Amino acid sequence: MYIPPFDTTSYSTTTQSPNPSWTYGQKVDVTPTGKDWLAGDSAGWKVYNTAEMDKANIRKLLNSGIAPRPMTIVSTISEDGVENLASFSWFNTVTDYPPVISFGINRNPAGHLKDTTRNLKNGQGFAVNIISEAFIENANAAAVDAPPDVDEWTLSGLTKEKCVQIRASRVKESAFSMECELYKSIDITHPVTGEHTSTLILAHVKYFHVRKDMLTGRGAVDLAKFKPVGRVGDISYARVGDTYRIPIPLWAQEEAKIQEALKTLAST
Repeated sequence: MYIPPFDTTSYSTTTQSPNPSWTYGQKVDVTPTGKDWLAGDSAGWKVYNTAEMDKANIRKLLNSGIAPRPMTIVSTISEDGVENLASFSWFNTVTDYPPVISFGINRNPAGHLKDTTRNLKNGQGFAVNIISEAFIENANAAAVDAPPDVDEWTLSGLTKEKCVQIRASRVKESAFSMECELYKSIDITHPVTGEHTSTLILAHVKYFHVRKDMLTGRGAVDLAKFKPVGRVGDISYARVGDTYRIPIPLWAQEEAKIQEALKTLAST
């Protein structure tokens, strides 16, 4: 099967939302796109009981159904000063005040804690570095199941950069890095077997490191420049395409419209 080369000229732009004329109470099938989407319902549904599924199929559905997921590479340091890198897609934000992020770490096949898990718990701090298109292959190399004596930094070709507070280095190539301290770790055990399968890490962000050329005038990160990578299942990744903005409705501003829509719907 022919796979075309990566399009380095691609860029994202801001467009209208899929249905900019949508009004309160309007059904999905009023647009051609909505009708096409709902037509798929005629194929029926497949319901999975996770108690009857094996690990591989559960993972396949989670990875492909919850997508895209942001990608990060976490840099840690052992008590002896040995630095480690590991990439993750079981990752996201939790809250902004205090700034807390999370990521999950599966135990390796032998049932042992990964180097990263041990390092995260040693009180030395760690850096969470968002992955962009320009160095996705470098970051992917840090996912190798190498023995402890293999240096992921050298293997990946990524560059160490000093942090403000923590001992671990951040990834210089990452345009958005976070110095973190462990907020809480939660060991995940299977509710039936009691097997310890993974560890959930809650990380308190102490410092942000943002490359200046990535910032907009509003002080946000410009996604068109940042080009973050998303995970969309197995070994598949996605890039940021066109974006659109949809304001969050505020009752104080929308009450009249909402009440009118509800009145109309009640009379039909």
